[in-house]
Amino acid sequence: MQEKNISRLNLEQCQKCSLCNTVCPMMAVNPAYPGPKRSGPDGERYRLKDPVFYDEALKYCLNCKRCEVACPSDVKIADMISEARLSYGHMSRPLRDWTLANTDLVGSLASPLSGIVNPVLGSRPVKYLMDKVIGVDERRRFPSYSKQTFEKWFRSEALEKQGSYKKQVSFFHGCYINYNYPQLGKDLVSLMNACGYGVRLLEKEKCCGVALIANGLGKQAASQARTNMSSIRKALDGKSEAVLGASSTCMFTMRDEYPHVLGVGNDGVRDSLMLAVAFIARKVEEGSVKLAFRQDYHRKMAYHTACHMQKLGWSVYSIKLLRMIPGLELEVLDQECCGIAGTFGFKKENYDYSQAIGSKLFSSIAKSGAGEVVTECETCKWQIEMSAGVKVLNPVSVLVEALDMEKTKELNSNG
Repeated sequence: MQEKNISRLNLEQCQKCSLCNTVCPMMAVNPAYPGPKRSGPDGERYRLKDPVFYDEALKYCLNCKRCEVACPSDVKIADMISEARLSYGHMSRPLRDWTLANTDLVGSLASPLSGIVNPVLGSRPVKYLMDKVIGVDERRRFPSYSKQTFEKWFRSEALEKQGSYKKQVSFFHGCYINYNYPQLGKDLVSLMNACGYGVRLLEKEKCCGVALIANGLGKQAASQARTNMSSIRKALDGKSEAVLGASSTCMFTMRDEYPHVLGVGNDGVRDSLMLAVAFIARKVEEGSVKLAFRQDYHRKMAYHTACHMQKLGWSVYSIKLLRMIPGLELEVLDQECCGIAGTFGFKKENYDYSQAIGSKLFSSIAKSGAGEVVTECETCKWQIEMSAGVKVLNPVSVLVEALDMEKTKELNSNG
């Protein structure tokens, strides 16, 4: 983690207006949390004098960034809180927190044994033991693991075809796609190929590090960030037009958390780190990519703006593409935090707060009457599917379902 730099976080710009407090989802359900104003700029002034002023209640911050979106002075409130937690905080339950944070290691061990791991993690006795022994709430549903990772599928089924495309992008797939849901990665490859782009994987990819940051493992997160940035720079030097992802949190972490929280620079490449939907929407706007949609596609869906998607400001791209689909009835929900905040909602001491925060969103989904929800965040997907009882899709998968893929390929074959 980098040394303290007050000006970089705009500490002096705080006007004490308390707008950040009005949008904080945690303050609304947890009286023990001091709120973003006290935890961020107010507390930072004291912590700079003496670390003894660090308040362990900062562990309740979701890092949803709603406070930073609301701040009229661009104060990096959530970044201050993240830095303070990395500098002065400690793991509440080391074994649990370390396990939840190390998604690459756990995924690489669980995927080959998915036939055993999935039913075991879903069994009541194991859930009960995990609740009592390590503090993972027994009410939380775990995502299932895939036997074949996305990387293995890509190398055996897709790699050979990608060199035939004149235009190329690289793909940061992330842990979720690789170990839990390879189909989303397959959909992204299909979508980009239909749009006239070949897809490459990065030379070496590590977890983006968001779970490590949240659980206090800053040094490991910074190490993985340096590995990823090295691979990203090589990919862009190798003539990839951009490095794309499907997860809003992965892209947000690499674009903003790397330099702001971990001190890992992304100068010169930040603008080339994009969600696939944002990349395609921009290409459609400029006319270099054309989309042809099926006429027999009819669905009703609700769009949920994930918190990090709101901070990125990119929901407009997803909504624009989704509204291009002739047979899709789309309701855009008011932006509400789902409450899971990555690993936060898995922890026993946080579960009730997580569900209370998400209750507004779950109610909005029910009122919409939509049978499916669209969002770019995988942990929002887990929370909504578990708590609202509806299927959740990434916009990439919706586009693949709704497109006439052959016609789209023909339209983009001369690009």
